[in-house]
Amino acid sequence: MTIDDHLFRRESGRMVAALTRVFGIHNLALAEDVVQEAFMRALEIWKARGVPDNPAAWLVQTAKNRAIDIVRRERTARTFAPELGRWLDTEWTLAPVIDEAFDPHAIRDEQLRMMFSCCEPGLPEEVQIALVLNILCGFGAPEIAAAYLTGRAAIEKRISRGKRQLATSTRLFDLADAEFATRLSTVHRALYLLFNEGYHGASASRVELCDEAIRLVQLLREHPPSATPTTHALASLMYLHAARLAARVDDNGELRALVDQDRSRWDAGLASEGLALLEASAAGTEISAYHVEAAIAAVHASATSVADTDWAQIVALYDRLLTIAPSPVVELNRAIAIGQARGAEAGLDALHAIAERERFGSYPFYPAAIGELELQLGHRDAARAQFEAAIAVARNHAERHFLVKRVRACDV
Repeated sequence: MTIDDHLFRRESGRMVAALTRVFGIHNLALAEDVVQEAFMRALEIWKARGVPDNPAAWLVQTAKNRAIDIVRRERTARTFAPELGRWLDTEWTLAPVIDEAFDPHAIRDEQLRMMFSCCEPGLPEEVQIALVLNILCGFGAPEIAAAYLTGRAAIEKRISRGKRQLATSTRLFDLADAEFATRLSTVHRALYLLFNEGYHGASASRVELCDEAIRLVQLLREHPPSATPTTHALASLMYLHAARLAARVDDNGELRALVDQDRSRWDAGLASEGLALLEASAAGTEISAYHVEAAIAAVHASATSVADTDWAQIVALYDRLLTIAPSPVVELNRAIAIGQARGAEAGLDALHAIAERERFGSYPFYPAAIGELELQLGHRDAARAQFEAAIAVARNHAERHFLVKRVRACDV
């Protein structure tokens, strides 16, 4: 028996945040151990007795009981959360304090505090983001590496370095701290990467990861100081992309390209919410990369078909995005849009002009994009070679199967 990823990701970050409130950020490893023990205990008990009606509540109660045992046993030998002080020293208050830490409202606040604690200014931004994804969202090193287009060993080093730094802290971040606004931008980036890993990640459509990113950005929207135009823009981007999730795969679970998607399966409610959030993000003077990406997604959401899409506007938006947040992936997407707006040859020229193409060595969408444009030009052998190169670095079965079908299209 195994515990599904959805339950693990949904509960692990919440439980770690609550336990860190009790143990202190310097005892983060202890909090993670307790959560791991709770899941291992669940595997043993549920195998024999079956999964309980409310598995999340079972896990929380198990973690709370374990936390009480640890505090009782180690409160004279170990320092716990300093702000709780003497409340952990007496049996009259110990259990109520731990119960309070696991109250849904308290967990919401502690997750926010944990997010911002992970964004310690003394850590490089890539380490901060890796910590948020690992601690709060249950991401392992391989999944974070996929989001970063980098190696697993590098991510493991970032996580290890970050946790060593957190262990030197005395308390979770105070949401009223003057550094709040500075740290908020890093939290935005972490949630952006989390959503992208769900949308483009290791399975065809990992809806639960997208849901988790939306849930965490909702925490920011519910907290007035973090409900900024940029937060609204990020939420808009997530909703507009989430609206297309059901159409990204067919009834057999196979990936479908945008040109082949049944737009009647796009979620009109999510799209409408995304457009409303994009409008809300226009307040003030902030214009972030999330604003521009959400605007691109809005152009797609407003079109009835690929042919009806305003590709010239999308190219212009990618041009703007390159001035705000230049990257090879943005250049790749811009080149694909150029291929739609100006023809396959123009698209190929743009793809070959990307300066840092070597970063796409393990990224299947670059050769796949070349293959699509070569196929449009009737260069079947060249297209086949590109699709085969993409297959060689495909990250999961769904991508591989999709690319195999594109190879077959070269023979038609």
